Amino acid sequence: MPAVRGQSLWRAAQAIGLVLTVVLIAALWVTPTVTLHILWDMVIPLLPATFLINPLIWRNVCPLATLNDLSGSRVGQRIVETRLLRAAWVVGIVLLAVLVPARRFLFNENGPALAITILLVALLALVSGLRYARRAGFCGSLCPVLPVEKLYGQLPLLPMDGARCTSCSQCTPVGCIDLANSKTVAQTIGPERRDARWVRTGFGAFAAAFPGFIIGYFTTVNGDFVTAGTVYGRVLLLAAASYLIVAVLVAVFRLRASLSLPFLGATSLGLYYWYAAPPLVEAYAGPSQAVAWVRAAIGLMIAYWLVTWRSRASTVAATLPATR
Repeated sequence: MPAVRGQSLWRAAQAIGLVLTVVLIAALWVTPTVTLHILWDMVIPLLPATFLINPLIWRNVCPLATLNDLSGSRVGQRIVETRLLRAAWVVGIVLLAVLVPARRFLFNENGPALAITILLVALLALVSGLRYARRAGFCGSLCPVLPVEKLYGQLPLLPMDGARCTSCSQCTPVGCIDLANSKTVAQTIGPERRDARWVRTGFGAFAAAFPGFIIGYFTTVNGDFVTAGTVYGRVLLLAAASYLIVAVLVAVFRLRASLSLPFLGATSLGLYYWYAAPPLVEAYAGPSQAVAWVRAAIGLMIAYWLVTWRSRASTVAATLPATR
């Protein structure tokens, strides 16, 4: 009975998520300034910490996942081939690299443009489910948030079951974050994780570049569309510098993915909240000293995440699918 009640609550949350998405799209047209402030300054900054706790908290209610599942569980039958899946992961990373900097010259201040983009991505999620089973066509492959979920959710602080897949159809043959959990990153990278080659894989390159990517975004400012080149140039330059630094360290010290990726995740999350804390506190009308509190709280959470890594890994290892 508790499990049935839990599933009912998750379904209700998913329905509410769809309704809120419709409201969001409408509000971006009608009251863009207020809506953009709530979305970018009050809601989105909370998600990265949620991924550290467990990315399934978001994945269980994500409206795009609900749309993908609506068509994928009823129409789509195909399983994504492993080679195609790995290519789709790279496409998702590229989408992230395109969409996030675009906030500076478009999405942070243009409500209708963001509304249209959300509609297009929602359509992609829905249509991909017409071909591929379950959520393999978008949520497990093309979603631009997926690489961030994998990086921060490598070994969640709290265990949690996925609320969407009560049985596994193996629609995603490898690296399913909903079921593989802490083995997702290892399966995503593949055999290269065992030596220094991991940094040359799609996800490895993303993880190595992500700290610089974050710095690049937060050290740019909102502007007109004509600033797009400057924004992308700075973000990509710092991302490339981040990648090169990590690649050199990995090559010199022969650092394996199992050691490097947790620290890259911790560094990226720490950098994000170092920059995001001031506007987050301001958005919630908190006192100026609360900025230090937020940074300290995130720092303690990250430290606990790293210190308890080995003990949590040993606890969950026996319950997970074999790493492929």
